[in-house]
Amino acid sequence: MSNNQQKQDKAISRAIYSTHASHCGGGCLLKVHVKDGTVSRIETDDGDEPQFRACARGRAFRQRLYSPDRLLHPVKRAGARGDGRFERVSWDEALDIMAGQLVRVRDTYGPQSILFKWSGGDTSVLHNATCHYRLLNMLGGCSDVWGTFSFDGGLFAELATLGTVDTGNTRDDFLSSKMIIMWGWDPANTVQNTNTAWYLAQAREAGARIISVDPRYTDSAATFAHEWHPIVPGTDAAMLIAMAYVMISDGLQDQQFLDNYTLGFDRFRKYVLGNEDGIAKTPAWAEAITSVPAAVIAGLAREYATTKPAALITGIGPGRTAYGEQYHRAAITLAAMTGNIGRPGGTSGGRSWPTAGPTSHFSLGRGLKSPRNPVEIDAPTRKNSLPGPGIAMRRGQINTAKMSDAIIRGKAGGYPTDYKLLYLVDTHYPNQYLNLNKGIEALQKLEFIVCFEQFMTPGARFADLVLPAVTSLEKNDIALDGATPFYGYMNQACEPLGEARSHLHFCMELAQHMGLDGYNDRTEDELLREIVGGSRDVKDYDAFKRDGIYKLRLPESHVAFSKQIEDPANNPFPTPSGKIEIYSQRLADMQEPEIPPVPKYLEAWESRNDPLAHMFPLQLITTHTKRRAHSQYDNVPWLQEVTPQAIYMNAIDAQTRGIADGNMVSVFNRRGRMIIPARVTNRLMPGVVDIPQGAWFNLDENGVDRGGCCNILTRDEHSPGGAFCSNTTLVQVEKA
Repeated sequence: MSNNQQKQDKAISRAIYSTHASHCGGGCLLKVHVKDGTVSRIETDDGDEPQFRACARGRAFRQRLYSPDRLLHPVKRAGARGDGRFERVSWDEALDIMAGQLVRVRDTYGPQSILFKWSGGDTSVLHNATCHYRLLNMLGGCSDVWGTFSFDGGLFAELATLGTVDTGNTRDDFLSSKMIIMWGWDPANTVQNTNTAWYLAQAREAGARIISVDPRYTDSAATFAHEWHPIVPGTDAAMLIAMAYVMISDGLQDQQFLDNYTLGFDRFRKYVLGNEDGIAKTPAWAEAITSVPAAVIAGLAREYATTKPAALITGIGPGRTAYGEQYHRAAITLAAMTGNIGRPGGTSGGRSWPTAGPTSHFSLGRGLKSPRNPVEIDAPTRKNSLPGPGIAMRRGQINTAKMSDAIIRGKAGGYPTDYKLLYLVDTHYPNQYLNLNKGIEALQKLEFIVCFEQFMTPGARFADLVLPAVTSLEKNDIALDGATPFYGYMNQACEPLGEARSHLHFCMELAQHMGLDGYNDRTEDELLREIVGGSRDVKDYDAFKRDGIYKLRLPESHVAFSKQIEDPANNPFPTPSGKIEIYSQRLADMQEPEIPPVPKYLEAWESRNDPLAHMFPLQLITTHTKRRAHSQYDNVPWLQEVTPQAIYMNAIDAQTRGIADGNMVSVFNRRGRMIIPARVTNRLMPGVVDIPQGAWFNLDENGVDRGGCCNILTRDEHSPGGAFCSNTTLVQVEKA
């Protein structure tokens, strides 16, 4: 093609369809209008139903793409670590620095001293952390970290009880439900798969009863629910277990289902009735713990047990607590007691979506994979781990929650090694990690930090080398999901800004620069064709690329475990017993009091009964907001207007402190302090405050955060099963 033809093509205004999946809970279709090579505006799906329509984040993506804060060139640190002074370098110099530091640290201390940490970023198939992980493993490996920010409590519970993490139904199955319990679940803000809210609206219109159990009167509760029942954070398992007491006492459990498909219900019943410890887990017992009236608990239990089918949707927020796996295990047990597992219109009680789509339909080709990590391949099995796929089986020896502590203390603190180089991809450390101040201390301990970023975030300011990354509109990629089943093509809409690189482009350059043979010999398009070629559904790659999305139309709703329920002899549950394990021998063998073999209520540290509550009497929750996807989009002006960062507190708590709506307040505990505006509301129960997670920290000269980062207050500890405990924190609030 001639240069003149290329210029003419750029001048033509055209619409490009691209899937948007920025770890935001969904996968919507963007209709991206491009003129003269520049994105001029963004619309969304206006085609056939179901339309995968964008939320505010997708609609505002142009402001993210063309933000004046975009990092457009490689930069290296030119001042003290964290002071934000950088100087621009060429890509050749950046590659020299990167290669030199990787080799120096590997050869001096061993590859285990290279700590690789990644997160979701743009949740796509090709351009992701695997590109970097492959390169590091070809160089000799690195130390990995296990545990996710989102749902390790849920993963642990599902593996222990159901034997798999693929435990959800497609969202259209809500249309078969007569009752839906939204437990700590707010899809109006977190999306939880594009079109979830649309199916909920249809279910309500069809007559389904919808109940919300949550410390907050969420937008989802306001929009969909017939009833809202506020609950003390961290006490969800107690309410679920008290509901089990009512069902057992009234004989409402589906005993035939329990006899046929479960193991260990009798042991759970002994705990619930108090035969084990002398404490009957009655609604009155739970009321004292949860603040939910005993009559409400009993009524909800009876309604859930007698309304068929009923869907208990467990959000993952209540699982991000000190004993979050007990909440998830109790919910699965309740779903079994009501006979709703594997039945249309019911749910398994596990986390609320299929992990990779209906497994009988979703399949992809190989693409770019990583070899086994030489550092972790022979690492001992982690204590209290359970076998499972993917992220559940990562062999890193330190949990994400303990990463800062591991960097600071190293071998002397009982960790596997002394960490010298930190390699960050698609993650905002320390902003999104527990105990921000400890994270900042850890950053000062390291010899070298490299960060692959789109913006000079507060965390990137501590790096020695910051490399500019493209956004999802500056590359081609694939996304997919199964709760509202689709394959998405993430079409490149414009050329990368400045010198920004994709994950694959950068890693190929670095591999070549280091003389590393065999990293990759295929183009981006060849890799994507190979990936899509493995699909059982998408037969025409070019049409898929043109349309930007392939909506998988199943003949009927996908219902997790339907085969196990319909034909248990030939389709056992993937547990050691082949049944739903209400009692788990694997957990019993761990001999850990904090990991009981049946679901139990264990009181959290930093609960409202903790002695610390005398100084810090308010429980902090760190919710998700429509403004951000974790820390992504925090600097987008349109979205800043949607939800200004603030601390939400009940009017009673505000009044006793002399705080009015809009006042600046000081929020603090022993770990840190912030100054933030207060929003006084009755949509949050007394004794609880909410600082939405993801805001970028901004420390003043006294170390006080003025940006609203909740993690300056959180404790760097995980649950026994690995849950990230971002909702187990005590604080005090005073007028500033």
